[in-house]
Amino acid sequence: MNIELLTSWIHPMFAVVWVFPLIGIVTYFSLQTRQRRLQMKAGTKSKIPPAVGIQHVQIGRWLAVSVVILSLIGFAHPTIAKGFIGKNLLSEAPGRGIFLIFVFVLTLISLIFLSRIKPKFWRAFFATLTSMGLIVIGTQEWIFRRGNEWYWSHYYYGLIASILMVISLAIVPEIYKDRSLAWRRLHIALNSFALLLFIGQGITGIRDVAEIAFLSAK
Repeated sequence: MNIELLTSWIHPMFAVVWVFPLIGIVTYFSLQTRQRRLQMKAGTKSKIPPAVGIQHVQIGRWLAVSVVILSLIGFAHPTIAKGFIGKNLLSEAPGRGIFLIFVFVLTLISLIFLSRIKPKFWRAFFATLTSMGLIVIGTQEWIFRRGNEWYWSHYYYGLIASILMVISLAIVPEIYKDRSLAWRRLHIALNSFALLLFIGQGITGIRDVAEIAFLSAK
């Protein structure tokens, strides 16, 4: 077992130990929040505590940030192993190497600002930067995309899920301002789709980890 194989496990370990439990918790709190809202609307006294909505938002923020970080970890390993080391980017193509480092840092900083900032314009601005950073890093040739099976690709599922999390993080304040419930319906639709992608991520992730282990053992 070599160091490259060991470091390749950081991404799946972070997903299993941290991200997937958060998905379960956020899903549970979302159902509880919706159930309480429906009961209150019907005039029924709910046994679900009012704090469930706040907990859903707080842990949902953790999940959104964690999913983007998970994608960056997944991109970082092949970028370092196959790009900076394999292709010796800093010597052979220093401009490209410095640019990729800049994009990684900018994406992470944009994510931090997005999770903290309140004005609508800046939320949209940093959401766009974060999403574009993920796309730029993910389009490098050493990122395994399984392009011939894009409909069953761990990469595409992860990229789309990450961008959906970025959008969800950006629209949280709008959900509570909008009386028409349009933003809430959009939030529910996006995150329901994201949940399906997370399930697909679990399945395709197991497949790819097994494939990588098999190829490394040959």
